[in-house]
Amino acid sequence: MPAPRLRQTPLPGIGIRYDLTTREHNRLSVIAHRDGARTLSAYRSDDPDACALSFKLTAGESASLIDALMPAHHSPSLLHTTDLGLVAERIELSPTSYWNGRLLGDTRMRTETGASIVAVLRRAEAIPSPAPDFRLAGGDTLIVIGTREGVEAAADILGRE
Repeated sequence: MPAPRLRQTPLPGIGIRYDLTTREHNRLSVIAHRDGARTLSAYRSDDPDACALSFKLTAGESASLIDALMPAHHSPSLLHTTDLGLVAERIELSPTSYWNGRLLGDTRMRTETGASIVAVLRRAEAIPSPAPDFRLAGGDTLIVIGTREGVEAAADILGRE
């Protein structure tokens, strides 16, 4: 079975919108607000532009929902970064990104934001702890960890076209 398609769209000044179309052709979206809140929306199957349900969750409610979808008790050694004031996010590098073909160190990510790129997902491969001389490519998904503000600043830097 193919992986579901998750499309992300930057919403300047708001956050990022994630759209998912399920195997049964149901459409869901999540808006990840910069303050940590989330807005969940589901769309009617007979009219994909008509929102059937939408509600906003606080950061704590979002964490509870995430726990319900991916229970933490399955992995007792899993580090809950939110308990430490940290967040981890996936940031996709656009094929037209300024950073396409450039070295990770050129982003000055840790120096400028305090956030760290802890892994890069490229096609079916995961590259843990990429070094500063790692060459980025459009389509890479970067796993970034840091404070909420640091990760947002990292997303702004990585979103540069």
